[in-house]
Amino acid sequence: MRQRIEPAEPIDKDLYELEPEEHADIEKLPASLDAALEALEADHDFLLEGDVFTDDLLSTWIDYKRINEIEPIRQRPHPHEFEMYFTL
Repeated sequence: MRQRIEPAEPIDKDLYELEPEEHADIEKLPASLDAALEALEADHDFLLEGDVFTDDLLSTWIDYKRINEIEPIRQRPHPHEFEMYFTL
C-alpha cells in the first residue's frame, strides 16, 4: 500500500492451457516452504518497520521452521517414494 503497487490484471484464461511463453510471464508464489523462507530472508524489511518484529525474532522463526518442519520431511521418504519402492 505504501508503494502504491497495483495488483496485476486478472487472467481470464485457463492457466493449464497457456502457451509456455505466456505462462512464463505470470508471477508465481514460492512452490515450497523452503522457497518461501528463502524469499522471506531476502526481503523482510517491511516486517521490521514499526518495531513489530525484530531481526532476531524473524531469524529464530525461520530457523525453527527449517529445523522442525523442513528437515524432518527431508529425512523421511515421501509417500509416493514409499509406494514406488516398498513392494520391491
